[in-house]
Amino acid sequence: MNICINGFKGRMGAAIADEAASSGHTITGEVDIGDDLKAALSDSDVVIDFSFHTVTQSVFEAAAELGKVVICGTTGHTQEQRAKLLKIAQAMPTVWAGNYSIGVNLLCYLTEKAAEILPLSCNAEITEMHHNMKKDAPSGTALMLAESVLGPRNLSYDDLQNGREGILGERGEREVGMHSLRGGDVVGDHSVIFADIGERVELIHRASSRTIFARGAIRAAEWAFGKEAGVYSIRDVLGLK
Repeated sequence: MNICINGFKGRMGAAIADEAASSGHTITGEVDIGDDLKAALSDSDVVIDFSFHTVTQSVFEAAAELGKVVICGTTGHTQEQRAKLLKIAQAMPTVWAGNYSIGVNLLCYLTEKAAEILPLSCNAEITEMHHNMKKDAPSGTALMLAESVLGPRNLSYDDLQNGREGILGERGEREVGMHSLRGGDVVGDHSVIFADIGERVELIHRASSRTIFARGAIRAAEWAFGKEAGVYSIRDVLGLK
């Protein structure tokens, strides 16, 4: 495949370039903010975007106009922005995920199963830690995990409690805690805790290298190439139902 990388100068861009080369693909576009994406994308089959949320719409629109596959790992969008972007993404084969690690997506799958099996009285708490240069919080992966808890329990984003401070009263059964930590050079640590009276279940994933995300993005690109237009999840790529 011919691959255009949007956000090429970032750490993820370099990791994706290395992984693409080792997988036998060709980098035909190296784009960053301010560059001409359409020109770079014209000779490519796929655009992989790990950049910044403010440019996602222009990436999607360019790919839709040119009929190119999109692999998007950019996070930090509001729910309203995401809804608008998903409409554009229907025009071409698009895989959009907050995390492309196989292990993280297995964690989401196991979290969903735990949320289905364990009673609502088994309180769910999510924690995430990233390096001190990460700009958005909570992380896109933490939001994926939140959705894995909320869906099976018929809860909504209104039930998320982002951090705690002050006299809040007793914790409600419907509440799902979300806590973001930042420091050092942590690539990404995520945990989901289900705590009941007398027992606790903890599901944990720790990333030590960005290579795992790059590897997953290339795998998604290979899978999506030739697919019909539509929005796909990383679960579709991995065959997790």
